[in-house]
Amino acid sequence: MEISIKIEGLCKTFKGKKGNRVEALKNINLEIYKGEVFGFLGPNGAGKTTTIKILMGLLFPTSGRFYINGVKGSSNDYKKIVGYLPENPAFFDYLTGEEFLRFVGNLYEMNESDINEKIESLLKTLDLYEARNRYIRSYSKGMVQRLGIAQCLLHDPDIYILDEPMSGLDPLGRILIRDIILHLRSKGKCVFMSTHILNDIETICDRVGIIVSGELKLVDSINNIMQRGLKGYLISFNKVSDSV
Repeated sequence: MEISIKIEGLCKTFKGKKGNRVEALKNINLEIYKGEVFGFLGPNGAGKTTTIKILMGLLFPTSGRFYINGVKGSSNDYKKIVGYLPENPAFFDYLTGEEFLRFVGNLYEMNESDINEKIESLLKTLDLYEARNRYIRSYSKGMVQRLGIAQCLLHDPDIYILDEPMSGLDPLGRILIRDIILHLRSKGKCVFMSTHILNDIETICDRVGIIVSGELKLVDSINNIMQRGLKGYLISFNKVSDSV
């Protein structure tokens, strides 16, 4: 299978508040393939966002390397083929939704007719068309999240890196984004998405990587993971006394 994202020995160490060293990522090795939806699952603080920020050039790794479509991560050449959704998208709120998407299209040097066509289509698909002329500052969190998905899709990249793509969405919004991700897979796109919600990945991911405290504990299909479980990544419940 063709590799879209390859991570080799990725480590990241931060300096803690007391001057101590905090290992956010510990020797991450991972391959993600073309035409695959890969779920990066872990609790808050596990290292999901740190990994994604390194892949997008927003953080530098302490050691290790990665490749996007065979292009080494130290180059910026790969970024035009990636659609990126940050964990908490924050856009220029003095622009309207349509103005912002037009700005993004120009950044990617799309021609004007393609920009116009894609903007109209995406705004309608993501239920933002009626709000296209409103300033982003007036958008709800769910609307901003959907606008973030729109700017990822605008230039039709080969690879999508999505940090918590379902965050802030109502049930209908989650279904909409799920369907969009499944459509991307049907087109042979690679989707790498992080989440800490198991339900987000059960129906859409081909494989899942589970990261805990900066360590990649397991990479497997979601069915296999659910069947055999993962030591150290279990939730236990204590029975409440009947007298309570």
